Amino acid sequence: MKDTIFSPNFSLNLKGNLRVFTHPIVMGILNTTPDSFFEGNRVKNEDILLKKAKEMVDAKVDIIDIGGFSSRPGADFVTEEEELSRVLPAIKSIHKKFPTLPISIDTFRSTVADEALKAGACIVNDISGGCEESEIFHIAAKHKAPFIMMHMRGTATNMMKDTTYAHLLPDLALYFSIQINKAKLAGVKDIIIDPGLGFSKTLDQNYEAVKNLAQLKALGHPILIGASRKSMLNKLLNISADAALNATTAINTIACLNGASILRVHDVKEAKETICIVDKMNQV
Repeated sequence: MKDTIFSPNFSLNLKGNLRVFTHPIVMGILNTTPDSFFEGNRVKNEDILLKKAKEMVDAKVDIIDIGGFSSRPGADFVTEEEELSRVLPAIKSIHKKFPTLPISIDTFRSTVADEALKAGACIVNDISGGCEESEIFHIAAKHKAPFIMMHMRGTATNMMKDTTYAHLLPDLALYFSIQINKAKLAGVKDIIIDPGLGFSKTLDQNYEAVKNLAQLKALGHPILIGASRKSMLNKLLNISADAALNATTAINTIACLNGASILRVHDVKEAKETICIVDKMNQV
């Protein structure tokens, strides 16, 4: 293979099994919230949940990400008890049906992460990057779970009030350096970073982050990109989330070429095809 910017080899310890990945992988999104921004991936009961999970498995998804707290601006607040009641049955059902499928819990709450990992999840995906509850690092370490830390300022409610940066990519790198150090001190071994597209960033800043993604590779950790059907695409093209699959494929292609290791998406089949084409481009 040619020496390119694209070098995504990485490994993750998933419940004691070391998985080595030689190309980018796909994380499929399943939301147990009634108000997530993309209606197509909301699940309202167990039958729909398992149907959507099977569709992703058939499309060769690598990880399924389950969330019960919508981070959409203006979304209703969800108590810890409600979040647990949403995600735990979903995790248990999927883990029972697909016992070898890695499941990620999308939460910033340490108690939710702990219970989800006990129920069958094996990865923690925290939109606050450990800033909301630092105990979540210790929970991930206790379960030997990989930890995905996203960049965001404030909370999902007020995140768009703070979008001023001295220099976007260096500021992101500094944030991740601090949070990575905290995670390591807590005992977390596998860390993945997510620049947080759509979180505390203007439209232009989202594209700047993707364009200069390679600058974050110096941190030495896999990079996750979650651009699927987001407003950075919809607002630019004046389309709805339902119509944003083509735009999602375009941004995911650029992200892979710039060093992304994980694509977090609503549409698994299309993301796997994107990765296959990028792989071929780097082989010739």
